[in-house]
Amino acid sequence: MMQTGWEQAWLSYAEPKDACEVPVTCCPEEDAVLGRAKEELALAAKELPQGKMIWLKQSEEWDKEAYQICVGASDITITGGSSVGILYGVFGLLRRLRTKGLTDGSWSESPKNPLRMLNHWDNIDGSIERGYSGRSFFFSNDKVLFGERTKMYARLCASVGINGVVLNNVNVRQKATNLITQEYLPAVREISELLASYGIRTFLSVNFAAPIELGGLSVSDPLDPDVIQYWRRQTQILYREIPNFGGFLVKADSEGRPGPFTYGRTHADGANMLAKCLEPYGGLVIWRCFVYNCSQDWRDTKTDRARAGYDHFAPLDGLFLPNVILQIKNGPMDFQVREPVSPLFGGLTKTNQMLEVQAAQEYTGQQIHVCYLIPMWKEILSFRTYVTEENDTVADIISGKTFGQTNCGICAVANTGDDQNWTGHDLAAANWYGFGRLAWDPELSSEEIAQEWIVLTFGAQEKLKKVLGDILLNSWKAYENYTSPLGIGWMVNPSHHYGPNVEGYEYDRWGTYHRATRTAIGVERGSAGTGFAAQYREPNASMYEHVETTPEELLLFFHRIPYDYRLKDGRTLLQYIYDTHFAGVEQVEHMIEAFCTCKELIDEKRFARILSRLTAQLQSATEWRDRINTYFYRFTEQPDEHGRCIY
Repeated sequence: MMQTGWEQAWLSYAEPKDACEVPVTCCPEEDAVLGRAKEELALAAKELPQGKMIWLKQSEEWDKEAYQICVGASDITITGGSSVGILYGVFGLLRRLRTKGLTDGSWSESPKNPLRMLNHWDNIDGSIERGYSGRSFFFSNDKVLFGERTKMYARLCASVGINGVVLNNVNVRQKATNLITQEYLPAVREISELLASYGIRTFLSVNFAAPIELGGLSVSDPLDPDVIQYWRRQTQILYREIPNFGGFLVKADSEGRPGPFTYGRTHADGANMLAKCLEPYGGLVIWRCFVYNCSQDWRDTKTDRARAGYDHFAPLDGLFLPNVILQIKNGPMDFQVREPVSPLFGGLTKTNQMLEVQAAQEYTGQQIHVCYLIPMWKEILSFRTYVTEENDTVADIISGKTFGQTNCGICAVANTGDDQNWTGHDLAAANWYGFGRLAWDPELSSEEIAQEWIVLTFGAQEKLKKVLGDILLNSWKAYENYTSPLGIGWMVNPSHHYGPNVEGYEYDRWGTYHRATRTAIGVERGSAGTGFAAQYREPNASMYEHVETTPEELLLFFHRIPYDYRLKDGRTLLQYIYDTHFAGVEQVEHMIEAFCTCKELIDEKRFARILSRLTAQLQSATEWRDRINTYFYRFTEQPDEHGRCIY
């Protein structure tokens, strides 16, 4: 397939040297989605076994997104529960063919999570909040973009089973508020129809204050009759223009965004008002739980940002309508390199829930550093909440398995932009690909996903698989080592969040403190402190309550620890800080050494791009090591036991 200013990522099929056609027969009547399935088979014709007929069939016995593939001597049959299931089957066939090869036999798959979504934080002017891969390919200069790149994006998403996309930033400002009006709906419809032809529903982030900003009202009180009528009318207009529209994503009463608190209403009041407007059309309200006091006094040692999500939403459990989903960040703070799982998972038993993770590497290197996030997400998904005796993991809850829900799932803040390689760092595309695969099947291992992506993107050379696999799988721990081990988090430059600044957020209003002194560091979140640990169910609450039983990777998140405290391996806390920061830099050095041995196996342009990012990562990691270690050395006046240079 010809390049058009961007790369094909993991869908780079072999170019046919001659005209190459694959005989395809559709048993169901062809629709837009089946047309995409046939189109994909034609694009991958060179990859497919020649001489075999491909049958595309539909069966009502299958769930709509499920598929079965049967490979015989003379034909291949792809059966789906719907056209979308058939499309997923086509991508499943091509993935299996390119990564493992085909043998006669059959296999079937169905997604574990009902909703598998990307949240784009794209602004209508073309900028992307926390975007590290160029500018938006949805918007530019207050206009909606639509073209071949949108189609390529849809192909990539569908190939890994993503079935929902939020086009715009949750912080809906200025002209973006107008996206739900006739001014923009025809252009949004074009994108929506294209995405729908790949099995993807379109969602929009909406401004809770739209009745004021667009409707000329004086309030946006969710119980005000005029406000309700405004949203009913606007929803009717929206669905008349886009019948397959998915619904709204809402950030309210958070970080300055308007919300129901202004009018003495609850988040259930706000979400349910919108849900009633969407319900006749099958639309969903996805309501973010990222609500906390962002004007905290740093002198206040009792107010704890980590508590806020649970404190706000646990009392409302059971009050939300069936087409409302609470979108919960993986941790109680904000996408740090290491956090405990939010206690809302397990705290809510009567409410639809969606896990939110961040593929955009806001606090994990901003796609300059390689940081493969699938191992982190695997840990989150496997966390036992003890909300029931079995089927109690986060993965169980968000799949609907625990409480029998269907409006639930997982979403990721997208890491894409208009860079030629989509994600800035070529290796960051593994997080986009990996999110889709993990959302489809949380039981896939980090290693399996990494190896799939490497083969599909770079080829099947054993050395590449080994070297790039090791780089990816070791990258999260390396980043944690040279930045903020033991769950302390945050020691970054304010605002842009890149690079080390030990006290960057220490005296601010955001509630993100490590409270280091010359003798100790950490925030006490047991019963002797903020009481956050008690928000978990037993036995997790007791585990986090005590220093001795708290997992060491979260030690400083839950407890205030003196520097001379000895960890389980015998090292003091201070020595552990020194050691991990030196080790993290060494890990990056090893990554570069290993990567350079693959120069002849990667095309020159991609090799240069990746090496440039790794070089920048080493420089930043060195700065992290030296600043963090020097800070604690000057605070404590205790030298490194190994005599290494600390300034």
